[in-house]
Amino acid sequence: MGGTEHLTVRREGATLVLTLNRPDARNALSLSMLVGLYDGWLEADEDDEVRSIVLTGAGGAFCAGMDLKALAGQGMEGEQHRDRLKADPDLHWKAMLRHHRPRKPVIAAVEGYCVAGGTEILQGTDIRVAGESATFGLFEVKHGLFPIGGSTVRLQRQIPRTHALEMLLTGRPYTAREAAGIGLIGHVVPDGMALDKALEIAERINACGPLAVEAVKASVYETAEMTETDGLAAELKRGWPIFDTADAKEGTRAFAEKRPPEYKRA
Repeated sequence: MGGTEHLTVRREGATLVLTLNRPDARNALSLSMLVGLYDGWLEADEDDEVRSIVLTGAGGAFCAGMDLKALAGQGMEGEQHRDRLKADPDLHWKAMLRHHRPRKPVIAAVEGYCVAGGTEILQGTDIRVAGESATFGLFEVKHGLFPIGGSTVRLQRQIPRTHALEMLLTGRPYTAREAAGIGLIGHVVPDGMALDKALEIAERINACGPLAVEAVKASVYETAEMTETDGLAAELKRGWPIFDTADAKEGTRAFAEKRPPEYKRA
């Protein structure tokens, strides 16, 4: 199991939990963290025993964005990983889910700050839970910067454009309730409970057929920008083979044997 000094990896049953672990800097992204993240995504993709991923942060924060000094190599922090970035100049974008999408569902468990690069990584996750005191936002324009982690493309596809533009152009912070109201996150829970809720959702996913789960996730993203006609054709092409898998046969047999009363004939 991988991990670095700024990214811890552990297993909770069939869930791989990746924790951004730089609490003294509100989990600002460092090279060590990015390398650990990318390796974590790959580990989940390659391990058939992993059925879901939870991404969270240590110390009451999710991620406060990029640490530009660390990424620029000022100081020795993360220096042992610099060869990885030279070998793969795209690594940081893959780590931030800009240029990589894991096969398994990714659930974000957010506490505290989830701003700038944190909100950009969030947009690469599939299901999102936040504590009541969490803070979201894209602050780049306030500093004369561009949110180049994918937000000008993804955000308007995930929430209404008027809200996307307000978030992008004002650089203001959003509360968890506001973020839920515009559809950026799905659940708001008491502070300190985001990880528990994320693991609860993960466990429900883990109880489902893994091939079906992966195919459904792939179909949703694959068809997102298609016409309805093209999307339905793509869905059939991806979904129909699932019915021939051992998972499907086992699942339908178990359902037939234990189906609930509302499915039984009178």
